[in-house]
Amino acid sequence: MIHTFRLWLTLLAMLCLVAPAMGQESETDQQTTVAEGRILNGADSITDMAADSLDTALEQLSAQQDTALVAPVEHGSLTKSLKTKFIEGNAGFMSLVALALVIGLAFCIERLIYLSLSEIKTRKFLDDISSKIDQGDIEGAKDLSRNTRGPVAAICYQGLMRAADPIDEIERSVETYGSVQAAKLEKGCSWITLFIAIAPSLGFLGTVIGMVMAFDQIQSAGDISPTIVAAGMKVALITTIFGIIAAVILQVFYNYILTKIERLTAEMEDAAVSLFDALVKYKAKKG
Repeated sequence: MIHTFRLWLTLLAMLCLVAPAMGQESETDQQTTVAEGRILNGADSITDMAADSLDTALEQLSAQQDTALVAPVEHGSLTKSLKTKFIEGNAGFMSLVALALVIGLAFCIERLIYLSLSEIKTRKFLDDISSKIDQGDIEGAKDLSRNTRGPVAAICYQGLMRAADPIDEIERSVETYGSVQAAKLEKGCSWITLFIAIAPSLGFLGTVIGMVMAFDQIQSAGDISPTIVAAGMKVALITTIFGIIAAVILQVFYNYILTKIERLTAEMEDAAVSLFDALVKYKAKKG
């Protein structure tokens, strides 16, 4: 009996000890569950806030892009800037520089057209002339030279017109006529060089006058003000810049024209040599 009573006491003691522990564990589990729920809710809130921020940023970026596409471009064009600088640089002197540029370009274009029309397939033409001379068809060679444009054909025609004369006379005639053709090729080039020199000179003249205007304004104001000095110097510098630009443009065209003239002159010399050789062979066969 005593042993049974002791056994029940022991079981009650163990239940008393285990029950609070289980209660604490259940409370701990509940607190953990609540904490985990709070963490998950906080993470969800952060995720929602980040998504909202991302959506807002994308909407703002899209709106900016749409505005950039719809809004007109307000950058000044090159033509408008040139017109503004032209007016600021004293229209009188700027007009003179522009006139020099236009007239110089007119001469350049005329020379380019003339030289382009003077170019032919020189090697093929000389081969045809030599072939006709070898065959004794002097008249056919004359017709071919007469119906072909350019200084090369003109020199060949001049030599064939004197085919019956001695070679020395033919050579002198061709050389003289070659000088005439070379002068025709260079016709108008002196005017181009003149306007190349005039354009920057007018710009420098505008520079000097702009400086004089600046000093007159300083004298009238009685004070050296940066605004007064800048106005005159601006006119001076703009006219000089435009004068130099005009001269550079004309110089580029002029150098290209000289290159074409040199090439045509070399072709003329080559044609003269080929013509002499063909006529010497023709005279040797005939004689």
